[in-house]
Amino acid sequence: MAKYIKKEVADLNGTGSTQVYYRMERRETLSYADFIQQCHYYHQLCSPGVIQSVMTAVCEQLATELAKGNNVRIDGLGTFHAKLGLNKNSGRTELDTFEEGTPRLNAMSLAVTGVGYKADKALVRSVAGKCKLERGGEDRLRKSKYTKAERIERAIRFLRKEGFMHVRDYAALNGLSYSTAYRELGYGLEGESAVITSRGSKSARIYYLVEKNSY
Repeated sequence: MAKYIKKEVADLNGTGSTQVYYRMERRETLSYADFIQQCHYYHQLCSPGVIQSVMTAVCEQLATELAKGNNVRIDGLGTFHAKLGLNKNSGRTELDTFEEGTPRLNAMSLAVTGVGYKADKALVRSVAGKCKLERGGEDRLRKSKYTKAERIERAIRFLRKEGFMHVRDYAALNGLSYSTAYRELGYGLEGESAVITSRGSKSARIYYLVEKNSY
C-alpha cells in the first residue's frame, strides 16, 4: 500500500500564505534486474532473457528515433521527445536572443540535454486503479527567522565578501531548505530592479551582484 505526504511549499504569489500539495512517499527505486524479474513474475511465458532483449531493443530504437527529431508514442506508456540545451563543452553559458547584433548559436553550441515524456492516459488510469493510498507524514517548510528583506541584505553582504554564491550558501545563510532557497532566488530576487543576478543553470548556477554604483 502506498502512502501520501502532505507537503508545504513557499508562497510565490505574494499572498503571505504557504501552499499545500500532496505527493507519494518514495519507497525504493527498483533496479533494472529487479524490474525484469517482476515482469517475468507476472508474465511467466516470457523468460527474463526475452524480456530484457525486448526492453533493450525498445530503448535503442527509441534513442535512434528521438535523435532523428521524431516524437515516439508507445501506447499504454506515453510519448517521448528530445530536448535541446547548451552544449557544456561549447563554452557558452547563456542562450542567444532575437536582438540584432547578438552572437548566434551554431549547431556545435547545442546538444540533447534531456528527454521529455508525457504519460499515456491509459497508464495514468492503470496506476490509479492499482493504487491504494494511506496517510503518511507531513513535510513542513523550514521557517527562516529573517524577513525576506533581511535575507536579501545578508546575501548582499555575503556576495560583497565572497564574490559569488550558490543556492546552498543562501540556504545556510538564512536558515532555509535548499528547495525554498532555490525558489526564492529564482522568483524573488531577479528582475530589472534586482541587485542579485545569476548565470549558469541548475546545480551549476551561481549568483553575483549586479554592478551598480550603490553596491
